Amino acid sequence: MTIEIRSGYIPQSKRLIENPTADQLRELTARMPNARRTTYDNYNVHTRVDSRSTKSTYIVTDRPQEHTAQSVTPEEGRKWAKLQDAYIRDQEMVLLDGVIGNDPAFLTPARLIIEARNANVAGMQRHLYYPPTAGQQPEVTMIYTPNLEAPGYPSDRAIFVDLEAGITRVFNSDYFGESKKGGLRMWNKKVYEAGGLAMHAGCKVIPVGSEQRVVLIVGLSGTGKTTTTFTRQNNSKPVQDDFIALMPKGKIYGTENGCFAKTFGLDPKHEPTIYGAVTKRDAYLENVSQKDDGGPVDFYDASYTQNGRATFELSALGWVEDARKIGPADVLLILNRNDNIIPGVARLDSEHAAAYFMLGETQGTSAGGK
Repeated sequence: MTIEIRSGYIPQSKRLIENPTADQLRELTARMPNARRTTYDNYNVHTRVDSRSTKSTYIVTDRPQEHTAQSVTPEEGRKWAKLQDAYIRDQEMVLLDGVIGNDPAFLTPARLIIEARNANVAGMQRHLYYPPTAGQQPEVTMIYTPNLEAPGYPSDRAIFVDLEAGITRVFNSDYFGESKKGGLRMWNKKVYEAGGLAMHAGCKVIPVGSEQRVVLIVGLSGTGKTTTTFTRQNNSKPVQDDFIALMPKGKIYGTENGCFAKTFGLDPKHEPTIYGAVTKRDAYLENVSQKDDGGPVDFYDASYTQNGRATFELSALGWVEDARKIGPADVLLILNRNDNIIPGVARLDSEHAAAYFMLGETQGTSAGGK
């Protein structure tokens, strides 16, 4: 396969806002017609698309037999890349640089380029990226046009993933999850090539006597990874809430400097740490029920969607352990919200745990892709 464009490529645009500050992104978000200021003085954006578009996601490859996901040819990928680049020439765009991971041994410089009229996505991604390192070229790039349709694809929406080039192009989705997942999906390839296992898992440390146990918490979106990771029993501390790399001999690398949390049913009594972070001024809300601009939000109302979300930096929790300081994994906890499984809690041997993990049999939720 001949790759003409690699990660780091910046398409020509009408105007490019490079690495805006948090305040600048907040100002751009405030101009969005679908953004409402909340009583917490943060912004809540109601998007057209309220979950990831799995049926519209394609690997760009001339070797489809090497992938289990659906694919398109390099020729098809290049066709849509040219159409997207032509569209971007007339648009105001935001460029955001950052890093996936914070361990010097496994840093992945990343870049997001998105339409300025969807600046909330950049604001949310800014929470999750670690700060960029001067002079580093991105290894993974997201080029994101939420307002450009892809006729002929499901819902006129398409996500083209070119793993070899390190570029993902998103068409006609304004849901933040495509930005978050887009970078991590390409990062997965780097983990596998390094001999590791990329895991959709939270991580926390739990004091046990004079030691601390490192726990990985696996589960599909919406099964409770964030809730379980952020509980404070026994003075435990969260490390990561969603994605980690498990390397040989149990070494763990973190990915994100922030959290993309579900907000449905969020309650200060049962989830005080998440509630406290979500209700800070710097947080971004997405698809949370809200009637009036400047008014309250309703975390229990699912009339718009049950997949309400929020992003915030992990530092907003006030208590977090740095992934660079923890030891190898001690425990693997697999979450399942399926009420039909008995017993509710079971201890598995290595073979059963591996089989269960590979089957991925956890209860589907509102966060599942469409």
